[in-house]
Amino acid sequence: MTRPETHISIGRHKGFSTSETHRFSHKAMATTFEIFVVHADKQYASQAALAAFDELDRLEAELSRFIENSDVSRINNLPADKPLRIGLPAFECLQLSVRIYNETNGAFDITIGSLLDCWLGEDKKTQCPSVEQLNVARQHTGSHLIELDEAQHTVKLSTSPVWIDLGGIGKGYAIDQMAGLLSDWSIDTALVHGGYSSVLAIGAPPGGNPAPDAPARCGARGWPLTLSNPANHKQILASISLRDRAFSGSGLQKGPHIIDPHSGRPVEDKIAAWACAANAATADALSTAFMVMSPDDIRRYCTNHPDTLAMILVKHQKDKVNGSEVLRFGCWEENGLLK
Repeated sequence: MTRPETHISIGRHKGFSTSETHRFSHKAMATTFEIFVVHADKQYASQAALAAFDELDRLEAELSRFIENSDVSRINNLPADKPLRIGLPAFECLQLSVRIYNETNGAFDITIGSLLDCWLGEDKKTQCPSVEQLNVARQHTGSHLIELDEAQHTVKLSTSPVWIDLGGIGKGYAIDQMAGLLSDWSIDTALVHGGYSSVLAIGAPPGGNPAPDAPARCGARGWPLTLSNPANHKQILASISLRDRAFSGSGLQKGPHIIDPHSGRPVEDKIAAWACAANAATADALSTAFMVMSPDDIRRYCTNHPDTLAMILVKHQKDKVNGSEVLRFGCWEENGLLK
């Protein structure tokens, strides 16, 4: 199978029934989404997958900052102190983003658009901004600049412009909504991923069900995934089994596109980061945050959020493996994820 940019690969369980496992793909959000459905009726599985992909297209139209008249584009053109009513998907993404911004002390920040534009030119090639350009961009950066009214479903900005980019959470949110739609179709065994960087496991494939006394969150004998070193695809960092949880990865393979909101500069000390959480949107956001946060901060976060697991590939630390060190946080074995 083609290796993903953040190197979450999907394997095959020994008990996998290929005749009842159906694979569907669809391009959206600048990547390829796939759905693996375990169902006896292939036509029914196809109809459910198509409905999920229709939902994906609808969400992209509302959440992409590159689509004119999307909710995010409307926010990015919003004057200060003027409330704007937006749809439920954009509002929920903003709500979750602000919560994770607060929980990570600003490491995850969807208002990073101004800083991104400083470092990446229109051709997406890296450029070096001036100190003055960075200072101006930082004045318009910070999720504390967003005010949400849940009763009215409105957003208001305390300054303008604030350029929101949901690239660190949008795919995960879409995957969660697709999974919800599959559930409406009574699909109880499936795996959904967006470009292999965000993966959500629903149930366990045939032959991979956990023991009857296993905790619900346990990933034992679920969907088999492997995490590999982006700099050395043959080096497997972890083999996991995922069930009713989500995994997401972020990395620097595409260049310095992950900005530290605190310094205003691209992240340089990590190669990649992975996060496991109850849903794909949270895992998506946390994998980005963990690229920014220090190991001590990640450890504290996982201690305060026991259902969250993290793994980072750090440059030039002790016990080097090809110039890097793997650090894990949280109770991987207790959560049943490691095979």
